[in-house]
Amino acid sequence: MKAIETEYKGYKFRSRLEARWAVFFDACGVRWEYEPEGFVLDNGQYYLPDFLLHDVDGRVGGDLYVEVKGKMTQEDADKIYSFSGLKEVRGIQETVNPILVVAGIPDGNCIGDIEEFCRDSGYSGFPGMDDGPYPFNFETIDGDYYVAHPGINEKGRFELFGDDYSYTYDRDDEATVRAFRIARKARFEHGKTPRRRYL
Repeated sequence: MKAIETEYKGYKFRSRLEARWAVFFDACGVRWEYEPEGFVLDNGQYYLPDFLLHDVDGRVGGDLYVEVKGKMTQEDADKIYSFSGLKEVRGIQETVNPILVVAGIPDGNCIGDIEEFCRDSGYSGFPGMDDGPYPFNFETIDGDYYVAHPGINEKGRFELFGDDYSYTYDRDDEATVRAFRIARKARFEHGKTPRRRYL
């Protein structure tokens, strides 16, 4: 089955899922680029990350690549790990190119539902894959095997929050839920400008 190419903001996305993530990033007020640059990996393969987010707050601090996957293959996983450059330096895991892997748009009407979606994906991974990289996980960002919750902080900026209340105390739960709702409800009709519903 082939994904439906979708236009949004002048970009032609390879799937509606990618377009919905673009809508989410817009709703979060984060500046993004779609497929800005391709890379040649150490093994000679080519890799083109889906998004580059700019000026992300929190422990990421700065630019962050995002890879959108509806499903994961071993080849995809190998490319993502190679691109992230995950390595151990003096006993600490580090990455050269921080990249967040995301799957579907988290579903739910409250922040608890969204957190549960991210946790389920972030700790169990993609169906049919015994190993990572896991969606919504810091592993390919900074080497920490811990769920990453995308959202909006109280300053109105995009941030990846850790999987514990001590990391989410400054998250704007209402704005975060609203951004996910807007992304889920975006409609992309053939030949028409997509509608974003503001909730």
